[in-house]
Amino acid sequence: MPVDQHRADVAALLAPLVAQRPVQRVPLAEALDRVLGADVVAPVAVPAFRNSQMDGFAVRAADVPDGGARLAVVAEVPAGSGEPAPLAPGTAARIMTGAPVPAGADAVVPVEATTLGRFTAGERPAQVDVLDAVAAGAFVREAASDVAAGDVVLPAGTEMGPAQVAAVAACGLAQVEVVVPLRVAVVSTGSEIVAPGEALGPGQVYDANGPALAAAVRRAGGTVALEARCGDDADALAAALADAALVADLVVTSGGVSQGAYEVVKDVLAGTSTVEFRSVAMQPGGPQGLGRHRGTPLLAFPGNPVSAQVSFVVFLRELIEAGAGRAARSGERHERRRLQSGTTSPAGRRQLLRGALGPGGSVRVVGGPGSHLVASMARADVLIDVPPGTTELAAGDEVEVWPL
Repeated sequence: MPVDQHRADVAALLAPLVAQRPVQRVPLAEALDRVLGADVVAPVAVPAFRNSQMDGFAVRAADVPDGGARLAVVAEVPAGSGEPAPLAPGTAARIMTGAPVPAGADAVVPVEATTLGRFTAGERPAQVDVLDAVAAGAFVREAASDVAAGDVVLPAGTEMGPAQVAAVAACGLAQVEVVVPLRVAVVSTGSEIVAPGEALGPGQVYDANGPALAAAVRRAGGTVALEARCGDDADALAAALADAALVADLVVTSGGVSQGAYEVVKDVLAGTSTVEFRSVAMQPGGPQGLGRHRGTPLLAFPGNPVSAQVSFVVFLRELIEAGAGRAARSGERHERRRLQSGTTSPAGRRQLLRGALGPGGSVRVVGGPGSHLVASMARADVLIDVPPGTTELAAGDEVEVWPL
């Protein structure tokens, strides 16, 4: 089966989940990397009052002609001090950054523009010599100059980064409404796998698929509702899949889908689900499964670590991003690069080689074609997409790459 057909089938399976995501209200501290499900409307103006942009002196611009002026310093206005008294003509108030500008003052003279040059600890000066004229409005932040009360600060669909969190916090809001991401259960299978950190027995390997797929889900904006690890025990896997179907919007398995004698995922799902197993014309990642188990969508990926990670990128990443409310990024991802050296590809299969970007719009192949070469996957930053009709590429040939 062609890759694009399987991609379309996976998209159709998950379309009802992705199309209409619910919204939840969360504390602002938990909103980082989430997507707004509703507009954020400012309840107050920002700034809420006229304030000083600089440490200096609040003055009336009319009192400072060309050539400067000497003014009596009659008040001290630190930040957070409340509403200051109005400023009389011919006087100045020493003012700090962020402090409210007194009524009557229409400009701030930075301390650097006076004969003082800087402030020192102790009492305020009795007078100040301003070196030159100042324009009305200089270094004054007007109320609502950033945001007016009732303004839409951030529209629905905005992805929350540190700057967006700051904008919401500046409006005094402690919570925001965000899209509820897809809940994904990750189940890795195989009697040979053990959890990282445990002692390896004879013939055993550490499970890379569970941690990798869970991390990929989170990076794409989804949440991991369950992470399980099962040996080639049909009853144990059936129980794990039943639990996964209860708590998740989507179940993703790895392993047990090929043509071996111990393909436990195939064995458990045969006759108890609508999951269809198929061979997709791609390398790595040919064996695939999709359908529903106990009413919950399920995708079955191969067990080789590179195959599982490539399968996620090709078939699932964009859908989880969409389910989190993130804008489609496929156009941003796929770009053209030139090979640094030649390579070959099997006829009739779309090969997705690990690659690393180089200078001048180039890309080089990283590692060999083996689907067990997990360390080479870690050194790659793109997949090199070789079409199924291409068996040989020369240095300098242009290829499409998918950033990881």
